[in-house]
Amino acid sequence: MTAATQARERLLADNAKKKAQIADLQSFVSRFSANASKSRQATSRARQIDKIKLDEVKASSRQNPFIRFEQDKKLFRNALAVEELTKGFDNGPLFKNVNLLLEVGEKLAILGANGVGKTTMLKTLVGELEADHGTVKWSENAQIGYYAQDHAEDFDNDLTVFDWMSQWKQEGDDEQVVRGFLGRLLFSQDDIKKPAKVLSGGEKGRMLFGKLMMQKPNILVMDEPTNHLDMESIESLNMALEMYQGTLIFVSHDREFVSSLATRVIEITPERVVDFTGNYEDYLRSKGYRQLSRSLPGAGSPLRGDYSPHPSPFAFFNLSTTRQ
Repeated sequence: MTAATQARERLLADNAKKKAQIADLQSFVSRFSANASKSRQATSRARQIDKIKLDEVKASSRQNPFIRFEQDKKLFRNALAVEELTKGFDNGPLFKNVNLLLEVGEKLAILGANGVGKTTMLKTLVGELEADHGTVKWSENAQIGYYAQDHAEDFDNDLTVFDWMSQWKQEGDDEQVVRGFLGRLLFSQDDIKKPAKVLSGGEKGRMLFGKLMMQKPNILVMDEPTNHLDMESIESLNMALEMYQGTLIFVSHDREFVSSLATRVIEITPERVVDFTGNYEDYLRSKGYRQLSRSLPGAGSPLRGDYSPHPSPFAFFNLSTTRQ
């Protein structure tokens, strides 16, 4: 469930409690307002009723974009094999001797505080950065769709929205197909004539989702895909990735987003990389977290609740991968 839906449900639940409270107070007032011994209490409760204000819950006037990711060719068995992968910069390695075998259909979340190397790992996996050591082997028929955190290079030309999206149409697609994709992503006929580079961050995000929808990759690699999106777009993206039958590797600081998608978790810390086979809730329990804010630790939001410092069940090795 996304934050927009949860916020609306919280308001509705709060209103339900307030209505129940009003009903109880009103019942007392009706029963005892004419009773001399309890008239003062009835008057007090009537004043309490006047002070209770119901929250206004409006139906959103915003539309949800239609996002669906399909595969052109399905993969079988293993999507990715990583052996002894090491990458760093002048200050030393960010991660070292990482080993990973990712099966088709897995949804892998890469977690960690800011600056530990999550984006670097994604860029190394997709070949944008060269590894210092080790190998990255994708399935022979892998078709990788990469969603970068920084969109600047994707929109560094003077193409209109329509022409930009037309770059990614497949064999047999005509202009109407492109217009259809743009329309489902909430771009009007006037919007598609704009230069793509002047779009907002959220609009550029929707454009990139459209590109991936047209390409139909069997592997999605996404770096903070919810950044800059409104709640309606996050909701649609969340649903699309839940329905996606391909393999997903993603980075996100959004706890609810991670929780709804991840079937496996890798955590990067300054000391180690931990490969945890299990969903996000299992991962949290293994670390002793009981309650977390929407953002993950290290994303600028503190923990709400308790952190139990008992040892994790993992056996760790310095800056290398351990699997549980």
